Amino acid sequence: MTIIAVNYEYDATKLAELAEHRPAHRAFLGSLNEEGTLLASGPLASNSALIVLNVEDREAALSLLESDPLYKEGIIETRVARIWNPTLGPWSK
Repeated sequence: MTIIAVNYEYDATKLAELAEHRPAHRAFLGSLNEEGTLLASGPLASNSALIVLNVEDREAALSLLESDPLYKEGIIETRVARIWNPTLGPWSK
């Protein structure tokens, strides 16, 4: 498996929709956490978030996140998935 960091940028014109669908988004991420796929997630400044996954590759990460309610509702403006190789900490190899 590979650690993938996915950066979400939210559509700044859809902040009301973001708030409305956030509980479903967090429930979706919670299910990924329970199955061990999600390592961490949380907001970044300026309408963005970081999601760290343990999956096969970048394509698998983006495919998995297509089920995110925020993605399905068109609230996510851009998604960028990058391989991350932590050298220190609990996820280092």
